[in-house]
Amino acid sequence: MSNQPTHHFFDATAAQLSYFEWGDAGAPVIVLAHATGFHARVWDKTISALPEGYRIIAVELRGHGRSPFSEPIDAWRSIATDLGELIDSLALRHAIGVGHSMGAHCMTQVAYDMPTVFKRLLLVDPVISPPIVYEHDRHANFDGPHEHPIAARRSAFDSWQAMRDHFKDRPPYSLWQPAVLEDYCRFGLMPSESGNGYELACAPLVEASVYYFQRHGKIHHLLPEITIPVTVLRAQERSVEEWKTTNFLKSPTWEFLADQFPNGRDIYLPKFTHFIPMQSPNLVARFIADGNATLFPGEETRPPLEI
Repeated sequence: MSNQPTHHFFDATAAQLSYFEWGDAGAPVIVLAHATGFHARVWDKTISALPEGYRIIAVELRGHGRSPFSEPIDAWRSIATDLGELIDSLALRHAIGVGHSMGAHCMTQVAYDMPTVFKRLLLVDPVISPPIVYEHDRHANFDGPHEHPIAARRSAFDSWQAMRDHFKDRPPYSLWQPAVLEDYCRFGLMPSESGNGYELACAPLVEASVYYFQRHGKIHHLLPEITIPVTVLRAQERSVEEWKTTNFLKSPTWEFLADQFPNGRDIYLPKFTHFIPMQSPNLVARFIADGNATLFPGEETRPPLEI
């Protein structure tokens, strides 16, 4: 897919959402939801790898990208509710639902709430963790999101090129396709209110609040009721000790997640980080376009080189 998107805003009950749209009305629909701290345009290289003939809607979740921060992000439930209201307003049916990380968690909630919306789901390393993780909150000693380390991340840059140069040699960004990193930076900044330079479109405190309230995100009881086909792309597993920390390289996905869906399947990618779409947009595009896609020989053990 090569055409430029149109940009829209939607007023949900509790938030305003920005979204980008490619393709023509009446074509089969793909809905994309990004990870925490990201924005809709990180999907650009995945979208460009898709065949023609789709209507694609890439959403910017509450407080991300060009979607203003609406308080409170007190639970992931509220973010999923925003997404569901947008989908309902567009009268979408039988779409392909695609989510990465927190976006996959929200897409799963919408699939439960609105059973006729999706014909299948692709969950890319979703933040649906082992049940025990929700019983041992690693953020219990924080008084609020402002104490989460992410709240203190650097947010000001002179340009998107400066942002790219800041990240390009640091994991996990150094493992991304360079063109995806460019999109992340180019579309991930907004002019600073001071008039000098640029600020992250998703403010660090917003990103920290999403991580802080992850403990409210246990949705395992919903999964047996989602009967459509569900494919889980899952990155390298964590050790028992790694589940006790915030690790942005290893997978936050329960290894038995796919088994909880009546029609689920697990695709394990042990040499990939949590940022599968950033490492291989082509792989993700293939699984979006083909509900029966499989891995090529050796693909699970080495992220493919892409130009």
